[in-house]
Amino acid sequence: MGEKPWYNVLWAPWRMAYIKKAAAKEDEECIFCKAPKMDEEEALVVYKSRLAYIIMNKYPYNTGHIMIVPYRHVGDYAGLTEDEIKELGLLLKASINGLRRALNPHGFNIGINLGRVAGAGIAGHVHIHVVPRWDGDTNFMLVTGRTKVIPQDIKETYKTIKGPITEEAKKLGLGSGAKDGTHNNSNS
Repeated sequence: MGEKPWYNVLWAPWRMAYIKKAAAKEDEECIFCKAPKMDEEEALVVYKSRLAYIIMNKYPYNTGHIMIVPYRHVGDYAGLTEDEIKELGLLLKASINGLRRALNPHGFNIGINLGRVAGAGIAGHVHIHVVPRWDGDTNFMLVTGRTKVIPQDIKETYKTIKGPITEEAKKLGLGSGAKDGTHNNSNS
């Protein structure tokens, strides 16, 4: 038979949907363009502002992993308008403050992956990742099993973070965007 591989196999059939979507044709509608037009809870849209919105990552690195996304389909940060950059920054601040209130993390990983080679799963639409981190949020599963454990159901996390992030966004003067996914952006 041969030698046993150095790694273990964890059957995760739910990942196939992600793999198929990632390999889909480029002409398919961008998920970041589609999400704000969908039912907010179904799409995991946490908050809509005028030029951008906050959405949970359906394939999170950690509990509470969210993304801040401009409505306009732009693949590079350098292509954003000053108004979009300002609003993304304010939504980032609201996200950090809201996640602190809701989940009490000890820190955050915040980043933008520009281009597929930089790790962008959706390279054609720029977005900011915000990943809460806790002391001790690693365990033996990651070290020995090379498997990340997410300890809370994504729908439960959505309900936990939506209110605090919404409140923090409103404190910063970020009015909620239209429920139907339309927005006020003359650059679309």
